[in-house]
Amino acid sequence: MKAVVCENWGDPAEVLQVRDLPTPEPARGQVRVRMLVSPINPSDLMMVRGRYGIKPLLPAVPGFEGVGVVEAGSGLPAWWRKNKRVVVPNGAGGNWAEQVVVPALQVWPAPAALTDEQAATFFVNPASAVIMTRFVLAVPPDAWLLQTAAGSALGRMVIRLGRRYGFRTINVVRRREQAEELLREGADAVVATDAESLTERVLALTNGAGVAYAIDCVGGPTGSEVVGVLASGGRMLVYGTLSDEPLRIDPRILIGGQKRIEGFWLSDWIRKQGILTKISLFRTLGKLIQTGLLATEVGATFPLNDVRAAVRQAAQPGRQGKVLLRIGSR
Repeated sequence: MKAVVCENWGDPAEVLQVRDLPTPEPARGQVRVRMLVSPINPSDLMMVRGRYGIKPLLPAVPGFEGVGVVEAGSGLPAWWRKNKRVVVPNGAGGNWAEQVVVPALQVWPAPAALTDEQAATFFVNPASAVIMTRFVLAVPPDAWLLQTAAGSALGRMVIRLGRRYGFRTINVVRRREQAEELLREGADAVVATDAESLTERVLALTNGAGVAYAIDCVGGPTGSEVVGVLASGGRMLVYGTLSDEPLRIDPRILIGGQKRIEGFWLSDWIRKQGILTKISLFRTLGKLIQTGLLATEVGATFPLNDVRAAVRQAAQPGRQGKVLLRIGSR
Protein backbone atom coordinates (compact mmCIF):
# COMPACT_ATOMS: atom_id res chain seq x y z
CA MET A 1 0.00 0.00 0.00
CA LYS A 2 0.98 3.66 -0.36
CA ALA A 3 1.36 5.82 2.74
CA VAL A 4 2.68 9.24 3.70
CA VAL A 5 5.74 8.75 5.88
CA CYS A 6 7.54 11.13 8.22
CA GLU A 7 11.12 9.96 8.82
CA ASN A 8 12.42 13.15 10.45
CA TRP A 9 10.79 16.03 12.32
CA GLY A 10 10.67 19.23 10.30
CA ASP A 11 8.77 21.30 7.75
CA PRO A 12 6.00 18.99 6.46
CA ALA A 13 6.48 20.25 2.89
CA GLU A 14 10.10 19.07 3.04
CA VAL A 15 10.17 15.94 5.19
CA LEU A 16 7.02 14.07 4.13
CA GLN A 17 7.28 11.45 1.42
CA VAL A 18 5.01 8.81 -0.12
CA ARG A 19 6.31 5.28 0.23
CA ASP A 20 5.18 1.72 -0.41
CA LEU A 21 4.60 -0.12 2.88
CA PRO A 22 3.34 -3.63 3.66
CA THR A 23 -0.44 -3.81 4.01
CA PRO A 24 -1.15 -4.14 7.75
CA GLU A 25 -3.10 -7.14 9.06
CA PRO A 26 -5.59 -6.67 11.91
CA ALA A 27 -5.25 -8.65 15.12
CA ARG A 28 -8.25 -9.81 17.12
CA GLY A 29 -10.43 -6.85 18.08
CA GLN A 30 -9.04 -4.72 15.24
CA VAL A 31 -10.25 -3.71 11.80
CA ARG A 32 -8.40 -2.77 8.64
CA VAL A 33 -9.92 0.28 6.99
CA ARG A 34 -9.45 1.29 3.36
CA MET A 35 -9.13 5.04 3.71
CA LEU A 36 -11.11 7.37 1.45
CA VAL A 37 -10.46 10.92 2.67
CA SER A 38 -8.42 12.45 5.49
CA PRO A 39 -8.11 16.15 6.38
CA ILE A 40 -4.94 18.09 7.13
CA ASN A 41 -5.39 19.62 10.58
CA PRO A 42 -3.01 21.89 12.54
CA SER A 43 -2.37 18.99 14.92
CA ASP A 44 -1.13 16.86 12.00
CA LEU A 45 1.34 19.55 10.94
CA MET A 46 2.50 20.10 14.51
CA MET A 47 3.13 16.37 14.91
CA VAL A 48 5.30 16.32 11.77
CA ARG A 49 7.23 19.31 13.11
CA GLY A 50 7.83 17.45 16.38
CA ARG A 51 5.86 20.01 18.39
CA TYR A 52 2.72 18.04 19.23
CA GLY A 53 1.83 16.54 22.61
CA ILE A 54 2.72 13.07 21.39
CA LYS A 55 5.81 12.02 19.43
CA PRO A 56 5.40 8.65 17.74
CA LEU A 57 8.45 6.58 16.97
CA LEU A 58 9.87 7.44 13.56
CA PRO A 59 9.24 6.62 10.80
CA ALA A 60 5.56 7.43 11.37
CA VAL A 61 2.45 7.92 9.26
CA PRO A 62 0.49 11.12 10.14
CA GLY A 63 -3.28 11.59 10.10
CA PHE A 64 -5.53 11.84 13.15
CA GLU A 65 -8.96 11.54 11.48
CA GLY A 66 -10.70 10.54 8.27
CA VAL A 67 -13.28 8.25 6.71
CA GLY A 68 -12.93 4.85 5.09
CA VAL A 69 -14.49 1.44 4.52
CA VAL A 70 -13.87 -1.55 6.80
CA GLU A 71 -12.40 -4.37 4.70
CA ALA A 72 -11.19 -6.90 7.27
CA GLY A 73 -11.17 -7.65 10.97
CA SER A 74 -11.48 -10.23 13.71
CA GLY A 75 -14.13 -10.48 16.41
CA LEU A 76 -17.81 -9.55 16.68
CA PRO A 77 -17.38 -5.71 16.60
CA ALA A 78 -15.21 -6.08 13.49
CA TRP A 79 -17.75 -8.38 11.81
CA TRP A 80 -20.55 -5.89 12.52
CA ARG A 81 -18.58 -3.07 10.89
CA LYS A 82 -17.30 -5.00 7.85
CA ASN A 83 -17.99 -3.29 4.49
CA LYS A 84 -19.40 -0.24 6.28
CA ARG A 85 -18.19 3.31 5.71
CA VAL A 86 -16.83 4.50 9.04
CA VAL A 87 -15.45 7.59 10.72
CA VAL A 88 -11.86 6.85 11.80
CA PRO A 89 -10.65 8.93 14.78
CA ASN A 90 -7.04 7.91 15.30
CA GLY A 91 -5.28 9.54 18.24
CA ALA A 92 -2.08 7.62 17.44
CA GLY A 93 -1.97 8.90 13.85
CA GLY A 94 -1.70 6.77 10.75
CA ASN A 95 -4.65 7.75 8.54
CA TRP A 96 -2.64 9.22 5.64
CA ALA A 97 -2.37 5.76 4.13
CA GLU A 98 -4.37 3.57 1.79
CA GLN A 99 -4.97 1.09 4.64
CA VAL A 100 -4.93 1.58 8.41
CA VAL A 101 -5.47 -0.83 11.31
CA VAL A 102 -7.28 0.46 14.41
CA PRO A 103 -9.35 -1.04 17.26
CA ALA A 104 -12.80 -2.07 16.00
CA LEU A 105 -14.52 -0.13 18.78
CA GLN A 106 -12.66 3.02 17.74
CA VAL A 107 -14.48 3.44 14.42
CA TRP A 108 -18.08 4.61 14.06
CA PRO A 109 -20.55 4.17 11.18
CA ALA A 110 -20.62 7.35 9.10
CA PRO A 111 -24.14 8.76 8.68
CA ALA A 112 -25.35 7.92 5.18
CA ALA A 113 -26.44 11.52 4.55
CA LEU A 114 -22.88 12.85 4.93
CA THR A 115 -20.50 13.19 2.01
CA ASP A 116 -17.05 11.64 2.32
CA GLU A 117 -15.65 15.13 2.91
CA GLN A 118 -17.97 15.88 5.84
CA ALA A 119 -17.54 12.39 7.30
CA ALA A 120 -13.75 12.78 7.09
CA THR A 121 -13.89 15.96 9.17
CA PHE A 122 -16.52 14.56 11.56
CA PHE A 123 -14.33 14.29 14.62
CA VAL A 124 -11.56 16.74 15.51
CA ASN A 125 -13.21 20.15 15.06
CA PRO A 126 -16.93 19.35 15.56
CA ALA A 127 -16.29 17.11 18.57
CA SER A 128 -13.88 19.60 20.17
CA ALA A 129 -16.33 22.48 19.74
CA VAL A 130 -19.26 20.54 21.22
CA ILE A 131 -17.35 18.89 24.06
CA MET A 132 -15.60 22.06 25.25
CA THR A 133 -18.70 24.26 25.19
CA ARG A 134 -21.47 21.78 26.07
CA PHE A 135 -19.78 19.07 28.18
CA VAL A 136 -16.67 20.49 29.90
CA LEU A 137 -17.54 24.17 30.36
CA ALA A 138 -21.33 23.74 29.97
CA VAL A 139 -21.66 27.42 29.03
CA PRO A 140 -25.15 28.59 30.09
CA PRO A 141 -27.43 30.85 28.01
CA ASP A 142 -26.50 34.57 28.01
CA ALA A 143 -23.00 33.91 29.40
CA TRP A 144 -19.95 35.23 27.57
CA LEU A 145 -17.48 32.75 26.06
CA LEU A 146 -14.21 34.20 24.77
CA GLN A 147 -12.24 32.27 22.14
CA THR A 148 -8.93 32.91 20.40
CA ALA A 149 -8.22 32.02 16.74
CA ALA A 150 -11.92 32.55 16.16
CA GLY A 151 -11.54 32.65 12.38
CA SER A 152 -10.57 28.97 12.27
CA ALA A 153 -12.98 26.22 11.25
CA LEU A 154 -13.44 25.26 14.91
CA GLY A 155 -13.91 28.90 15.92
CA ARG A 156 -16.73 29.36 13.40
CA MET A 157 -18.41 26.23 14.76
CA VAL A 158 -18.28 27.68 18.28
CA ILE A 159 -19.96 30.85 17.00
CA ARG A 160 -22.78 28.79 15.47
CA LEU A 161 -23.14 26.73 18.65
CA GLY A 162 -23.48 29.98 20.59
CA ARG A 163 -26.34 31.09 18.35
CA ARG A 164 -28.06 27.72 18.79
CA TYR A 165 -27.66 27.36 22.55
CA GLY A 166 -27.91 31.00 23.54
CA PHE A 167 -24.43 31.82 24.87
CA ARG A 168 -22.61 34.89 23.60
CA THR A 169 -19.19 34.81 21.98
CA ILE A 170 -16.29 37.23 22.09
CA ASN A 171 -14.05 36.24 19.20
CA VAL A 172 -10.37 37.17 19.07
CA VAL A 173 -8.72 37.46 15.65
CA ARG A 174 -5.60 39.13 14.36
CA ARG A 175 -6.96 41.24 11.50
CA ARG A 176 -9.87 43.66 11.13
CA GLU A 177 -11.06 42.05 7.86
CA GLN A 178 -11.57 38.79 9.77
CA ALA A 179 -13.70 40.66 12.29
CA GLU A 180 -16.18 41.87 9.69
CA GLU A 181 -16.53 38.38 8.27
CA LEU A 182 -17.25 36.77 11.66
CA LEU A 183 -19.82 39.43 12.56
CA ARG A 184 -21.68 38.57 9.37
CA GLU A 185 -21.63 34.91 10.44
CA GLY A 186 -23.30 35.68 13.78
CA ALA A 187 -20.49 36.51 16.22
CA ASP A 188 -21.73 38.70 19.08
CA ALA A 189 -18.44 40.59 19.34
CA VAL A 190 -15.03 40.43 17.65
CA VAL A 191 -11.72 41.79 18.90
CA ALA A 192 -9.13 42.44 16.17
CA THR A 193 -5.79 42.60 17.98
CA ASP A 194 -4.10 44.52 15.16
CA ALA A 195 -6.39 47.47 15.84
CA GLU A 196 -7.50 47.37 19.50
CA SER A 197 -6.63 46.20 22.98
CA LEU A 198 -8.05 42.80 23.87
CA THR A 199 -8.19 43.67 27.57
CA GLU A 200 -9.89 47.04 27.13
CA ARG A 201 -12.48 45.72 24.68
CA VAL A 202 -13.42 42.67 26.78
CA LEU A 203 -13.76 44.68 29.97
CA ALA A 204 -15.92 47.21 28.14
CA LEU A 205 -18.20 44.46 26.78
CA THR A 206 -18.58 42.86 30.22
CA ASN A 207 -18.91 46.08 32.26
CA GLY A 208 -15.56 45.42 33.89
CA ALA A 209 -16.44 41.95 35.16
CA GLY A 210 -14.51 39.87 32.63
CA VAL A 211 -15.59 36.58 31.07
CA ALA A 212 -16.59 33.46 32.97
CA TYR A 213 -15.53 31.10 30.16
CA ALA A 214 -12.68 31.07 27.65
CA ILE A 215 -11.04 28.63 25.24
CA ASP A 216 -7.55 29.25 23.88
CA CYS A 217 -5.52 27.50 21.19
CA VAL A 218 -2.87 30.19 20.72
CA GLY A 219 -0.90 30.50 23.95
CA GLY A 220 1.89 33.09 24.14
CA PRO A 221 0.99 36.76 24.71
CA THR A 222 -2.58 36.38 23.40
CA GLY A 223 -3.46 33.44 25.65
CA SER A 224 -1.78 35.14 28.60
CA GLU A 225 -3.88 38.27 28.08
CA VAL A 226 -7.05 36.15 28.03
CA VAL A 227 -6.22 34.88 31.52
CA GLY A 228 -6.16 38.48 32.68
CA VAL A 229 -9.77 39.09 31.59
CA LEU A 230 -11.26 36.05 33.32
CA ALA A 231 -14.03 36.92 35.77
CA SER A 232 -14.03 35.79 39.37
CA GLY A 233 -14.35 32.00 39.27
CA GLY A 234 -13.64 32.03 35.53
CA ARG A 235 -12.34 28.99 33.65
CA MET A 236 -10.11 28.79 30.59
CA LEU A 237 -9.52 25.64 28.54
CA VAL A 238 -6.22 25.46 26.68
CA TYR A 239 -6.48 23.16 23.66
CA GLY A 240 -3.66 24.28 21.37
CA THR A 241 -0.36 26.15 21.06
CA LEU A 242 -0.47 27.83 17.66
CA SER A 243 2.01 30.54 18.71
CA ASP A 244 4.46 27.89 19.94
CA GLU A 245 5.04 30.17 22.95
CA PRO A 246 4.25 29.50 26.62
CA LEU A 247 1.65 31.26 28.73
CA ARG A 248 3.20 33.84 31.05
CA ILE A 249 0.92 34.53 33.99
CA ASP A 250 1.19 36.45 37.22
CA PRO A 251 -0.01 33.86 39.79
CA ARG A 252 -1.85 36.62 41.66
CA ILE A 253 -4.29 36.78 38.74
CA LEU A 254 -5.32 33.20 39.46
CA ILE A 255 -5.34 33.56 43.24
CA GLY A 256 -7.62 36.58 43.20
CA GLY A 257 -11.06 35.28 42.32
CA GLN A 258 -10.04 31.58 42.20
CA LYS A 259 -9.67 31.44 38.42
CA ARG A 260 -8.74 28.17 36.69
CA ILE A 261 -6.72 27.19 33.64
CA GLU A 262 -7.29 23.64 32.41
CA GLY A 263 -5.87 21.63 29.55
CA PHE A 264 -8.13 19.90 27.03
CA TRP A 265 -7.01 17.07 24.77
CA LEU A 266 -9.79 15.56 22.68
CA SER A 267 -8.52 11.99 22.40
CA ASP A 268 -7.77 11.85 26.13
CA TRP A 269 -11.29 13.10 27.00
CA ILE A 270 -12.91 10.58 24.64
CA ARG A 271 -10.84 7.72 26.06
CA LYS A 272 -12.19 8.38 29.56
CA GLN A 273 -15.88 8.32 28.58
CA GLY A 274 -18.30 5.42 28.80
CA ILE A 275 -19.94 3.89 25.76
CA LEU A 276 -23.29 5.64 26.35
CA THR A 277 -21.63 9.07 26.41
CA LYS A 278 -19.78 8.26 23.20
CA ILE A 279 -22.94 7.07 21.44
CA SER A 280 -24.82 10.20 22.53
CA LEU A 281 -21.95 12.43 21.38
CA PHE A 282 -21.65 10.83 17.95
CA ARG A 283 -25.40 10.99 17.37
CA THR A 284 -25.38 14.67 18.33
CA LEU A 285 -22.46 15.38 16.01
CA GLY A 286 -24.13 13.60 13.11
CA LYS A 287 -27.32 15.62 13.49
CA LEU A 288 -25.52 18.95 13.86
CA ILE A 289 -23.32 18.29 10.82
CA GLN A 290 -26.31 17.26 8.70
CA THR A 291 -28.14 20.49 9.59
CA GLY A 292 -25.07 22.48 8.55
CA LEU A 293 -24.37 23.81 12.04
CA LEU A 294 -21.10 21.91 12.34
CA ALA A 295 -20.42 21.41 8.65
CA THR A 296 -16.82 21.93 7.57
CA GLU A 297 -16.02 24.33 4.74
CA VAL A 298 -13.92 22.35 2.28
CA GLY A 299 -11.13 24.00 0.35
CA ALA A 300 -8.66 22.23 -1.92
CA THR A 301 -8.45 18.45 -2.27
CA PHE A 302 -5.19 16.71 -3.22
CA PRO A 303 -4.31 13.10 -4.08
CA LEU A 304 -2.03 11.27 -1.67
CA ASN A 305 0.94 11.57 -4.03
CA ASP A 306 0.70 15.37 -3.84
CA VAL A 307 0.93 15.50 -0.04
CA ARG A 308 3.73 18.08 -0.06
CA ALA A 309 1.61 20.51 -2.08
CA ALA A 310 -1.33 19.74 0.20
CA VAL A 311 0.49 20.52 3.45
CA ARG A 312 1.96 23.65 1.90
CA GLN A 313 -1.57 24.81 1.05
CA ALA A 314 -2.88 23.86 4.53
CA ALA A 315 -0.20 26.01 6.19
CA GLN A 316 -1.11 29.17 4.24
CA PRO A 317 -2.34 32.04 6.48
CA GLY A 318 -5.87 33.17 5.69
CA ARG A 319 -6.61 30.01 3.72
CA GLN A 320 -10.33 29.37 3.11
CA GLY A 321 -11.63 25.87 3.79
CA LYS A 322 -10.14 22.64 5.06
CA VAL A 323 -7.49 20.99 2.88
CA LEU A 324 -8.19 17.29 2.28
CA LEU A 325 -6.26 14.27 1.03
CA ARG A 326 -8.30 12.08 -1.33
CA ILE A 327 -6.81 8.64 -0.69
CA GLY A 328 -9.28 6.24 -2.29
CA SER A 329 -12.75 5.90 -3.77
CA ARG A 330 -15.80 3.88 -2.82
